[in-house]
Amino acid sequence: MTTTTLAVLVPLLPFLGAAAGLLLGRTAPGYVRPLAVLPTLVAAVLAVVVAARQGGGPAIDAATRLTPTGSVPIDLALHLDGFAVLVAVLVGLVATCVQIYSTGYLRDDPRYPSYAALVSLFTAAMLLVVYSGDLMVLMVGWEIMGICSYFLVGHYWETPEARAASLKAFLVTKLGDVPFLIGLFALAADTGTFRITGILGAVANGGLDHPTVIALLLLAGVAGKSAQFPLHTWLPDAMAGPTPVSALIHAATMVAAGIYFVARLLPVFAESGAALVVLAVMAAVTMIGSGLAALAQDDIKRVLAYSTIGQLGYMSGALAVGDRGAAVFHLLSHGAFKAVLFLAAGVVIHAAGTNSLTAMSRMGGLAKRIPDAYWTMTVALLALAAIPPFAGFFSKEAVLVAAEHTAFGDRHVAPAAAGWTVLVAGLLAAVLTAAYATRLWLLAFRGRGAEVPDHGRQPVAMTAVLWVLAIPTIAFGLTVGVITDWFDGHSLTPTVTTAVLSTGVALVGGLVTYAAWRHTMALAARTPVGAVVAHPDAEPALVEAEAMTHHTAGYGDTPGTPDPADPGRLLLGPLHRHAATGFHLDALYTKLFVRPVQAAASLVRFLDREVVDTYVRGSGTGARLLGTAVRRAQTGNVQTYLSALLAGSLVLAIAAVVFATVNAGS
Repeated sequence: MTTTTLAVLVPLLPFLGAAAGLLLGRTAPGYVRPLAVLPTLVAAVLAVVVAARQGGGPAIDAATRLTPTGSVPIDLALHLDGFAVLVAVLVGLVATCVQIYSTGYLRDDPRYPSYAALVSLFTAAMLLVVYSGDLMVLMVGWEIMGICSYFLVGHYWETPEARAASLKAFLVTKLGDVPFLIGLFALAADTGTFRITGILGAVANGGLDHPTVIALLLLAGVAGKSAQFPLHTWLPDAMAGPTPVSALIHAATMVAAGIYFVARLLPVFAESGAALVVLAVMAAVTMIGSGLAALAQDDIKRVLAYSTIGQLGYMSGALAVGDRGAAVFHLLSHGAFKAVLFLAAGVVIHAAGTNSLTAMSRMGGLAKRIPDAYWTMTVALLALAAIPPFAGFFSKEAVLVAAEHTAFGDRHVAPAAAGWTVLVAGLLAAVLTAAYATRLWLLAFRGRGAEVPDHGRQPVAMTAVLWVLAIPTIAFGLTVGVITDWFDGHSLTPTVTTAVLSTGVALVGGLVTYAAWRHTMALAARTPVGAVVAHPDAEPALVEAEAMTHHTAGYGDTPGTPDPADPGRLLLGPLHRHAATGFHLDALYTKLFVRPVQAAASLVRFLDREVVDTYVRGSGTGARLLGTAVRRAQTGNVQTYLSALLAGSLVLAIAAVVFATVNAGS
């Protein structure tokens, strides 16, 4: 088969698996698991073959006209360059691991057939985005991912948290998609095509008339899809869905789509220095804000969610300084270790025998019981903290090196202000990343939470994929000198300055967090297990609310008791209560947008019911009264009818005489 034929099969196979799974889920449940795993596995293998054939050489393009439009044509087009084929391999690998993992994690779930089919459809949509050479076809995959995320995040729809999270994820991302679609139309109007190659050619020839407006409109959609400030608030709440879904969304599909889109069309954004500065500021706020928020979370999945937001900020920062190679390199390495982190967190939750055990303060005695999750999560956290020689070190260094070159004027794709913004924020975020990674490891595996009941050995389907994904987590960064052909020949090798600086600040963050944990452990040793230890600056009402949260809200069937030894409170001090709520952005949005919209809806309802309906009811009442009056005239008495006829004739005669007299006098 040709390379393009194989590339067509890559998204097609998971789509067919999804369709077959939905059709046969109830009538032939025995086929559900094979239909979930095998098409995705074959698609992953074919993605590897396509990557090997492309080999980092010139891009492979193929297209056929979808339908005449009368203006800008829409084509079914493939565009296979080094970035596309490598990202497709990541998507196929992570999706296959998630499907295998889910056979154990959700083996007793009655809705597993629909879940597996939606995961396959989700995978097909992302692969369509990756391989698409036409922006309208890319938009189809983009929107399918949105609806799949709505259903998958709301998988446990019996709980109000899942229902609210799925609706929030859908609405917030749609809020960004509206200007995104307008930006696509504006881009096509300027360049005369939706084809990516045609757009890049037009940009190179100066054919873009409104670069800043178009770039900012597109960035709105990217901020929603890739959870960047200020449209990031949906991602932490999306943890209400099954943990394998979180791994898929965070590692290889939905949130990666926005970063990948900007990397594909980076020359469009590079035409506007203002747009790159906006992107740099957005990335800087995202990196630092999410790091502080992660340091204050008790829910292990919410820590990882804020971690994803921060790492996506690094990728956005690399794009803001005009280096798409560094951005995609970090996207690939992050996809591997973040999948490990979420799937290992799922093993931790599964080991407790309940989906509600996600609070790190309640964990204890898990390191020896789940060694696979313990060791793989340790490796993944080291990669997250960018400790050499793990993959995260090399990819994060590539981002910082790109920012350094831009800041010092060695590269002129983006303004120096963007370079300095990304460089400073990246170093601060490196400290925070190491701090919350260390805190997560200490609380999850070395905490004082009471040991939960032992539910036996975890399924092999869940533990095996952890080690599969641990391989690229450890070794992918070591291929930095080999994979340059897939990254436009651009070197991704770290420099001594940024390597020493970033590793140093990461070690400082980790060691300070460990020291704070030892201090809180000493304090907790004098406190009964289950009590809440407050920071001296904490407000009494906050301490009482936290105690109630630990003992009641959301943990009704959770075994174990909370551990008061939390270094995050000590490190953040008075900032902790703000960081724990995501700096009150949800409350701010409620005041600025939700309540005004609700008030407007109430006004419309009042006008509809009390004004419009009044006229409607009045018309009906008038017709009814007229009918009543006419009905009373129908007596059935012939004499009455004749009398009325004579009276009417008399009135008409008198009127005729009067009219004639008036005319004669005039």
